[in-house]
Amino acid sequence: MKTITHWIDGKPVEGTSGRFGAVYNPATGAQEKQVAFATVDEVDAAVASAKAAFESWGQSSLAKRTAILFKYRELLDAHRDEIAELITAEHGKVHSDALGEVARGMEIVELACGISVQLKGELSTQVSNRVDVASIRQPLGVVAGITPFNFPAMVPMWMFPIAIATGNTFVLKPSEKDPSASYRLAELATEAGLPEGVLNIVQGDKVAVDRLLEHPDIEAVSFVGSTPIAKYIQLKAVEHGKRVQALGGAKNHMLVLPDADLDFAADQAINAAYGSAGERCMAVSVVVAVGDTGDELVGKIAERAKNLRIGPGNDPASEMGPLITREHRDKVASYVSSAAEQGAEVVVDGTGYSVEGHEDGFFIGVSLLDRVPLTADAYRDEIFGPVLAVVRAETYDEAIKLINDSRWGNGTAIFTRDGGAARRFQLEVKAGMVGVNVPIPVPVGYHSFGGWKDSLFGDLHIYGNDGIAFYTQGKVITTRWPDPSDGGINLGFPSNT
Repeated sequence: MKTITHWIDGKPVEGTSGRFGAVYNPATGAQEKQVAFATVDEVDAAVASAKAAFESWGQSSLAKRTAILFKYRELLDAHRDEIAELITAEHGKVHSDALGEVARGMEIVELACGISVQLKGELSTQVSNRVDVASIRQPLGVVAGITPFNFPAMVPMWMFPIAIATGNTFVLKPSEKDPSASYRLAELATEAGLPEGVLNIVQGDKVAVDRLLEHPDIEAVSFVGSTPIAKYIQLKAVEHGKRVQALGGAKNHMLVLPDADLDFAADQAINAAYGSAGERCMAVSVVVAVGDTGDELVGKIAERAKNLRIGPGNDPASEMGPLITREHRDKVASYVSSAAEQGAEVVVDGTGYSVEGHEDGFFIGVSLLDRVPLTADAYRDEIFGPVLAVVRAETYDEAIKLINDSRWGNGTAIFTRDGGAARRFQLEVKAGMVGVNVPIPVPVGYHSFGGWKDSLFGDLHIYGNDGIAFYTQGKVITTRWPDPSDGGINLGFPSNT
């Protein structure tokens, strides 16, 4: 059985802990690989490699860094199908979705290729007599990233390209459920000419995570995952004096006004709720139907949901693949069962679904719940699966209050033909990312990604300008060069006159 190892100092490093995690093919339910779990010493070795590399990488020219990143982008483009196949084999998502993941990650690599524009700094001349003031940004040092299973290539690329472009060195701890894609990213980075130690990978579990959070040579930690873990990451990292950006979970609402095109809204609800089997933090998990739209909208969504093609991710006919593990599939199914007990109407029940020839795979069908009480677990919790809840609201004001009362604030969307209503919504809604007739408003690479409330812990969002600010620290330099005609001594405080 193939073992996925660590990547330290520009080469594979075999694990010595004797502990391994199982890596399954979700479509078959079979374990096809194992991943070595790091010891504290192996994490320390990766950090030491990154620290040694920072001495030269942090002083390297922007021209050198961007030349490597341009080459890296070329290699990613040439190998995008291969990376997508790794994602499909270990995560389960359909190949087209995996290709989209790689493409969105490459957007951040492209942003990093132009990092010299973002690091120009500022200069004010003659702020006082022969005094100039400059502001510059410099790298932090060794930084770390802890990434989730649902986007094993894209989320790491949200982090390390910006970090290394700004002069830092990086230690990545990817999900142990699907580690091969990020490992391949590191191999290609080395092939592109990235020096040894600039990008390292340690595989593992809580042992590796805690050591990264505690290590005195780690300056900052980026995280994407569930809200409970995001809270833990923030508290533990801050306790050890680190800068933190920790993106947590979500319960994204899609508000549909009576004037909306209901066919279009139904299509987009299907895409946003069931794409990637609902295993994404920007999935729409609640539709808020306003006024008398509910019955017609639910009917249109149900009609489309029943016709979705579910199967192995490597089958071109499949529109949705399996979930990541058997345990997660069973947990998702339990929310559908409990919803009925808690007062919701189960319009489409996807539990108990199986695919012929793949009966041991981690498949589940799509579920649609209507008139879901706000007290039901299916409304209150992040399910992270293909379950869409519909709630009803009589007015816009009732709907916006419902959304704003949610503990989550990652993304939201409104579907309407009314520009005034859309403008009001984008200003009033309490969420970090807003879509107007766009169900999954994930920002492009040069705008930052992140939510509000229990969807974000830390001050800065990921990638874009916030990402650059997170991986750098500001320095202000005030200079005075005396004119050759000056003379004498002046001990007075500098003035602006």
